[in-house]
Amino acid sequence: MAEGRNLNRTQEYIQGNTVRKLQPDRVPERLPSGGRREKVRVSHAVRRNQEKALQMDLPFVIMLTIAAICTLYLCVNYLHVQSSITARINHIEDLESEIEVMKSENDALETSINTYVDLDHVYEVATKDLGMVYANKDQVILYNKTESEYVRQYEDIPQY
Repeated sequence: MAEGRNLNRTQEYIQGNTVRKLQPDRVPERLPSGGRREKVRVSHAVRRNQEKALQMDLPFVIMLTIAAICTLYLCVNYLHVQSSITARINHIEDLESEIEVMKSENDALETSINTYVDLDHVYEVATKDLGMVYANKDQVILYNKTESEYVRQYEDIPQY
């Protein structure tokens, strides 16, 4: 008995000062009839039900095949849509880069046109060769038009 106490003290020392988890004592199960035969029958019946549950009959196999085909179809369709979206995004990026190139070319052409026109030469030709003159202040009539922001060629101009 003294050796048992020393063994318990040694276990307590090794386990430290934390509370140990006690495992509940196992109580042997006893059937109401007390026989082992019923326990064997129950486990045999349980085993038979488990085997029956694990068996795959024809309707189950057909439904499983249909579900697998549907899943495969949805996955392939998803991949097709995803690749289509990716292709369209790439096409949009290509078009945007083309637009940027065209804008830069357009700006360069506009700049070259603006630098090409010599306004002094235009004024000389207009005044000397064509006989044009600037309008006087009494010849210019200003009016406000609120309907639209531009003037149509054949629209009547109001009289003052």
